[in-house]
Amino acid sequence: MKINSTLEDHFEAVGDDHVSSAEETPMRSDAFVLTEKEKIERIEESVRNIMLTLGLDLDDDSLNGTPKRVAKMYVDEIFSGLHPDKKPKSSTFKNKYKYGEMLVEKNITVYSTCEHHLLPIVGKAHIAYISKGTVVGLSKMNRIVDYFAKRPQVQERMNIQIVRELQKVLGTEDVACVIDAKHLCVNSRGIRDVDSSTVTAEYGGRFKEEGVRKEFLEYINLETSF
Repeated sequence: MKINSTLEDHFEAVGDDHVSSAEETPMRSDAFVLTEKEKIERIEESVRNIMLTLGLDLDDDSLNGTPKRVAKMYVDEIFSGLHPDKKPKSSTFKNKYKYGEMLVEKNITVYSTCEHHLLPIVGKAHIAYISKGTVVGLSKMNRIVDYFAKRPQVQERMNIQIVRELQKVLGTEDVACVIDAKHLCVNSRGIRDVDSSTVTAEYGGRFKEEGVRKEFLEYINLETSF
């Protein structure tokens, strides 16, 4: 009993402190043995059991479709970034116009899910890179952010995954990403601090230099109004 209590305290502390265990999203080796349809069926049954355990009446018109809706949402939408086949194709192009300054894509909307409590993470991502001969379409950066956001996440890991993917796509270390997001596991439960947000950053290559990093942060702070 003492051991179980200690383990429970440990798991609770990991969740409340938002500790990440690895740079890669922890996945089992058999993660993709089941089809999407089979996953939806299993999750639907699990959600149904949760709702019944809570005492909800699933014969009610408002509730009887909830288990399937949640299951489809998990597989097709908010956790779709777990499947490697869903990774966006990121075609690159030669930098024919020889643009040599940093390119910044800011205020990219982030909708993710905290892996400790399965509650939403909502915020903005700001990305920059300096071309070494290739460029990527602007919308592809948004899609890369969305792909890594659509999985149970820790914000620091999401930062790293976005930067690593863009470094691979662009063939350069000169990539940076800053994320500013609200975690509903902090805002709506636990400490219930509705005003706090979390800011994380990952800098690669030249962005580790103080001057380059400062320029990037100044771009982020520019007011955008149209």
